[in-house]
Amino acid sequence: MQTLFEMPAILEVENLSKEYSLRQASPVPTRLREFLWRKFARPPSAASICSALRSEQSFWALRDLTFAVFEGDVVAIIGRNGAGKSTLLKIISRITDPTEGSVTLRARMASLLEVGTGFHPELTGRENVFLNGAILGMKRAEIVSKFDEIVAFAEIEKFLDTPVKHYSSGMYVRLAFAVAAHLNPEILVVDEVLAVGDLAFQKKCLGKMDEVSQGGRTVLFVSHNMAAVENLCRRGIVLDQGKLAFQGTAKDAVHYYLNSISRASDSSGHIVEFGTGLDRRSAKGHLLKRLELESAGGRPATEGLQIGSLLLLRVHFEVPEPTADFEVGIGFNNTYGQRVFTAYSGLEPDRPAGPRVGLQRFTCEIPRLTLTPGEYGLRVWLEIEGEEADLVNEAGRVIVAASDYYGTGKVPWNGNFVLKHHWYREPPPPARITQN
Repeated sequence: MQTLFEMPAILEVENLSKEYSLRQASPVPTRLREFLWRKFARPPSAASICSALRSEQSFWALRDLTFAVFEGDVVAIIGRNGAGKSTLLKIISRITDPTEGSVTLRARMASLLEVGTGFHPELTGRENVFLNGAILGMKRAEIVSKFDEIVAFAEIEKFLDTPVKHYSSGMYVRLAFAVAAHLNPEILVVDEVLAVGDLAFQKKCLGKMDEVSQGGRTVLFVSHNMAAVENLCRRGIVLDQGKLAFQGTAKDAVHYYLNSISRASDSSGHIVEFGTGLDRRSAKGHLLKRLELESAGGRPATEGLQIGSLLLLRVHFEVPEPTADFEVGIGFNNTYGQRVFTAYSGLEPDRPAGPRVGLQRFTCEIPRLTLTPGEYGLRVWLEIEGEEADLVNEAGRVIVAASDYYGTGKVPWNGNFVLKHHWYREPPPPARITQN
């Protein structure tokens, strides 16, 4: 009888690399005549004009990845934004070709990499279910047998015969996941696209993925939710700047990843400049400039804050055009990436009114930070006119030290928050008298 590691891998990745070209436009004169006039003394060739107007650079999104996945494996692929996770999945899913190396696939695969992958916008939800089943190589009878289950899971009965181009992003995700998970692929590939759905649906999807994995099928899962990774996955692969940084058990992979984030943030100190090289999502440019962390008396709040300490968070940012409709948010995430508290300027009843423009500084004062002991990562974002303008993940870290918050000599250890509470003894209730 063959053991697991004597059997051929269901997926083999060997020396995989992917190079992308970055074309950057150089400053272009407002008129071609001006450009030619400046070069009059030395008439330019067509090639030199093109070279002056456009320069080309390249970078490696992936570099020399080698690993194998066996039948029944549930593997998490984790890493910071830009580490190469989505590029890897696109190559495995045959959406993108590698520059070097190879991927060997010995199974039927369903991929859910981005909203509506594999959907034809002009076809209805019903028609797209059958189209995706056909792409997976399933017979019509097989698809029909699963159809009602897919529709019930996706919760889109009313819109089943509507062209999917009219679907919201949430409806796209529900149907796409339902199709991918129910049409019996031997490998299910799921990217962070599930974050588009609401919390109830995310929980439903994670339950279905667990069911799929328990049935012996293989799952590749990309997520920033470290709790889901530990609970769902058996193995973990950590990518860092396109290279394989670690592979092992899911628990060890999560531990390695969280430690690497902590090491990266240690050098930031209590003043974090939001420059380049950050895990960032900027829809309107790099408007967030700096984050300062202080405790009582202006002391740096980088380590050892006692439970219940004062915490000041100063966010420096830019408002590019005059507007009164902007808000700042700071999210506190635990070491598993789960949100435990959000400070949001829109909830401030005395928030200064009136339009602002240019550089701004907003201070969030938390009089008593009553988080339980541990390390918390900060996510900072800026909204302008109701839309996310700039966001920085892992913008800083706050360490809450174990301390005698209750004055009992005992340190609270469980849950996310500590709250003042009292226990007291009451006289027992009077005994009931029963009559025979």
